[in-house]
Formats: sequence, structure tokens, C-alpha cells
Amino acid sequence: MKMFLGIMTIATLFLQPATGFSRDSFILGVAPHTSARVILEMYQPLRAHLAKTLKMPVEVLTAPDFDTFARRALAGEFDIAVTTGHQARLFQTDAGYIPLLTYKADFKAVALVAKKGPIHGPQDLKGKSTLGLSHTSLVTLWGQHWLADNGLGTVPVRYVSASDSVAQLVVAGDAAAGFTSVANFQKLSPELQAQLRILAESPTMAGRVYMLNNRNAPREKEISAALWSFAETAEAKRYFEANKLGGYRKLAPKELKAMDRYAAEVRESLLKKGEK
Repeated sequence: MKMFLGIMTIATLFLQPATGFSRDSFILGVAPHTSARVILEMYQPLRAHLAKTLKMPVEVLTAPDFDTFARRALAGEFDIAVTTGHQARLFQTDAGYIPLLTYKADFKAVALVAKKGPIHGPQDLKGKSTLGLSHTSLVTLWGQHWLADNGLGTVPVRYVSASDSVAQLVVAGDAAAGFTSVANFQKLSPELQAQLRILAESPTMAGRVYMLNNRNAPREKEISAALWSFAETAEAKRYFEANKLGGYRKLAPKELKAMDRYAAEVRESLLKKGEK
């Protein structure tokens, strides 16, 4: 198993553009909201179900960071891309991806602080450091807007690779606050949760969205049916319950359009990096 995960992680890091790899497999790309190992484990039941239903090999891939994931999706490397609403909107407008579904549970970002620490309101963060998952992750972008809206636009934000790392560093006093999602906060151990306090919470935003590459448009009904049939399996119900996701649902008509502001920031970031 360790060897398999290692091989899959290496494949994730060195996956070539769409024109350079085999289309013999159906590629399910998942944004790096946690470690590659955890993502591969989480999506294994769906991978197996899609392989059986679509009658073809299915691979689960992620990326080392959100920017790399976005570039790969825009280059057409994934058949389905599972990502938060702002990237989903970018993939829709800039690469023609088709929205399939999202989760029933609300998606919200939160600012976490140490429960016994000195931070009791936004102004207490002045001159302090904060943590995010990536400069273009939805929770971090929301956090940066929240800081700016509270007159704290100059508060430095450092980036780490996983939500549990954000929480541990805040508890350890290495940062005054950290930005993550409610879902990832709820997945922390009870001991770690007990040492944290939610300082601020975002409005409900589009969470993880399943986006279909438009090259698969002729198979949209088949692929969509495969996802909905997975939702009825015992494995899916355990997954939904363990991650407090509530199951699948269709997106509201303008739900992704509401992400335009954040999608534009991702686009700008990718363009700036591309110019370097």
C-alpha cells in the first residue's frame, strides 16, 4: 500500500499536459485540500465505483498546490475536477468545464485562534501573523478579504499544506490566527478542537464542486448518473457521514457566478506566475 501511494504521489507531481498522456484512463482530479495520501484514501470508493460503472480504468490525482491544480485543470488534464467554487467558476468560464454537483453541507471559511490566547477580536491581530492553505485557496482569499474589511490588510499570511497543520501551529503560538473551512475544523481531533476558538465565520459559499471536462460532454448523462448512483451506496453514505457532507445536490443557477470575485483573483495569480 505504501509503495502504491508513493507511486501515485509521484505521478501526481509529474503528470504531463493533456496532449502528452494516455486517454486510456478516466482522470478524477481532486484539489489539494489535504495531503495526497488522504485524498487517495478518501476517493478510493468513488474511484472503484466509477471504474465499474464507466467500464474503464479510473485514476485519482491531485497536485502539490492549488495553483498547479488550477493550471492542470485549465490545460484539460482532468476528466472531472473536484475543487472549491472559485476554481470551479474559473474552470467553467475559462476552459468550458460543466458543473455536475456539489455537497449538501454548507461550505464556510473560518478564522481560528487559540482558545486561551490573547486574540479576542479582529483588531487584536494587528502586527501579528496568520496562516492559510495557499494564496489562492478559497478559505485564504476569504481570510485576506476579512482582514482587509477590518482594516488589517497588511497582516502577513503564511501558507501551509494542510488544515491540521494550520490548527496545530495556531495552538502552538506560531501564528495568531489561521484560516480553514468549517468542515476541516470539524475533522480535527476533539483534543485539538478544544484548544481552538472560531473568531469569525464566512457566509455560505460554493464548496467542493464536481466539474466535467467539456470533452466528455457527450457522456455527461452517463457520468452524472454514475455519480448519483454512487451516492446511494453504503460506501458513499459512510463517506458523507464521516466528513459531514450530507450527500450530493445540484448547484443553484447562479451559485458559481457568485464566485466571480474570487475566480478573478486566481486568474490574476496564474497570469502573474506565467509571466515570470
